[in-house]
Amino acid sequence: MIDFFISPFTDYIFLRRALMACMALALGCGPVGVLLVLRRMSLMGDALAHSILPGVALGFLFGGFSLPAMGLGGFLVGFLVAILAGAISRFTILNEDASFAGFYLISLALGVLIVSTHGTQIDLMHVLFGTVLAVDSVSLIMVASITSFTLLSLGIIYRPLVIECFDPGFLRVVGGWSSLYHFLFLILVALNLVAAFQALGTLMALGMMMLPAVSSRLWARHVWSLFLLSSFFAVISGYFGLLLSYHLEWPSGPSIILIAGLIYGVSLIFAPFGALKRQQGMAQ
Repeated sequence: MIDFFISPFTDYIFLRRALMACMALALGCGPVGVLLVLRRMSLMGDALAHSILPGVALGFLFGGFSLPAMGLGGFLVGFLVAILAGAISRFTILNEDASFAGFYLISLALGVLIVSTHGTQIDLMHVLFGTVLAVDSVSLIMVASITSFTLLSLGIIYRPLVIECFDPGFLRVVGGWSSLYHFLFLILVALNLVAAFQALGTLMALGMMMLPAVSSRLWARHVWSLFLLSSFFAVISGYFGLLLSYHLEWPSGPSIILIAGLIYGVSLIFAPFGALKRQQGMAQ
């Protein structure tokens, strides 16, 4: 039984790298996902995740399957989309979520077009659904660096970010540069999406952020405990997802997201703030 859970990671270095990448992603994506949920920006995060696809595709076009090249391209496009969406919401009648939705559709079509016309069907599948088992040392260092930068940045701007989640009007009144912190947060979201796409692809990169975050929301109420639980659920999802991928020969990215989805389903029923507990409370 122990061999079932341990031996794949002791026998194969590519699985060890994949597991370390998932753990690094969990540490960064967990807190960022919680803040997305608290700020009611979950669908905007999904739109931004798809908006990086043209940059990833251009990085693939010039550098092949190089995570630094695709990551740089994805971040630059995500950065540009965040600026443009904010500008459109400021100078037109459109809300920011509507702006992101427009860029999401355009970017997804453009990215698929670039990869389809300059690569193969396999290349397109790798970009869309990820290749966590192909993570090399350079990719692992990049993911770990993004996670370290994310945690350091959150430590510095934690207080204004949390205040803006619950009372953005107060932050504006006291001159807290609400727009600046919102913009910095979008940069952190884009960076973590760039780190996650190597493992999960652009279509499911947000899964490592959102599913553990919404699951933790059903178990805890304090922000610090949400951060810890979200990262823990993400680590569990990565570990057991890779195990399923190895033993059942399933695709690694979807396996990870399915485990995260299973945790979410269990949380919906049995968590202190899930459906079953609420029904018991109403009955009493």
